[in-house]
Amino acid sequence: MSSIWGNALKISIFGESHGAGIGVVVDGFPSGIAYDEAFVLREMERRAPGRNKQSTARKEADLPRLLSGVYQGYTTGTPVCAVIENTDTRSGDYKDFSSHPRPGHADYTGLVRFGGYNDPRGGGHFSGRLTAPLVFAGALCKLYLKAKGITVGAHIQSVAQIQDTPFDDVEVSAEQLDALRQQPYPICNPQAQQAMLAAIEQARMELDSVGGVIECAAVGLPAGLGSPMLDTVEGRLASLLFAVPAVKGVEFGVGFGFAAFRGSHANDPFALTDDGRVVTETNHNGGVLGGITSGMPLIFRVAIKPTPSIAKPQRTLKLSSGEMEELRIQGRHDPCIVTRAAPVVEAAAAVALTDLYLEGYGYAQSE
Repeated sequence: MSSIWGNALKISIFGESHGAGIGVVVDGFPSGIAYDEAFVLREMERRAPGRNKQSTARKEADLPRLLSGVYQGYTTGTPVCAVIENTDTRSGDYKDFSSHPRPGHADYTGLVRFGGYNDPRGGGHFSGRLTAPLVFAGALCKLYLKAKGITVGAHIQSVAQIQDTPFDDVEVSAEQLDALRQQPYPICNPQAQQAMLAAIEQARMELDSVGGVIECAAVGLPAGLGSPMLDTVEGRLASLLFAVPAVKGVEFGVGFGFAAFRGSHANDPFALTDDGRVVTETNHNGGVLGGITSGMPLIFRVAIKPTPSIAKPQRTLKLSSGEMEELRIQGRHDPCIVTRAAPVVEAAAAVALTDLYLEGYGYAQSE
């Protein structure tokens, strides 16, 4: 098993949901980057549980404790290690799931993969709790990317089929992405927000859950990052996005919409701006051509499944007897994960893009 990702930049995520703590080691991060603690803590807060009734009631401060890699306010170039303590656990809520696996969870697959030695409490290493250290790593990478003129941001594209206004894939701006980061719910259309929250509340009252889609953009990217065929921008981002437990689908640009297009509609014509930049008039390909960034905004969407832990009674298999039994899941769970997912998706994108940038330009421009 490996929980290490990356080439020029490597992250190693460790811990379990109900263990003493969780954390991340970021190896290969450039030296001399100012560590903006206020920004990092704000990013952690955006993902943290227990902030509203659309979230789990579990209360965690999610304050990262830096063990290495930052000195006198700047990154040192050595591995950055951050630990986040787990303080509000109820492990007793999970004691029966090894024998009665929860539908939609990794209880059964984890049991088989690790021979019963994995930590099942709160989902263990499979838990969405492990996205907290990913958000820390992403916040660090956002600081680096910002210094290079690159901004990553996201909004809730949909919840329970209720649609927000999508990004303009040509004109989306850093200012728009930064403004969304300041909102409790990163949504472009306030009317859509009210309808989404109503759908989440209805699911919560019915002891159920709903899923949705996060749309993410990165602006300011240079052309030429990534490599064709086996090391594409799409492949690198997707490999980290699918590390987020609830993610079940990723599409770039118009994605599956291409299946309904003709080539004359799908192609993005090239043009030259007044200041001599090569751009495309449309951006159906989401800023990537041949696995390499085109210089246009990078646009992708991520499908988030409904929270599998629901209070509504479900049927499951009792592994010891082979008989079907009713399962009632106790504990504290989100009726919708999507409202906390935007900073996680942004973080995965920021880490992947930092890795690609360092591969493309090396460390000389980073110091």
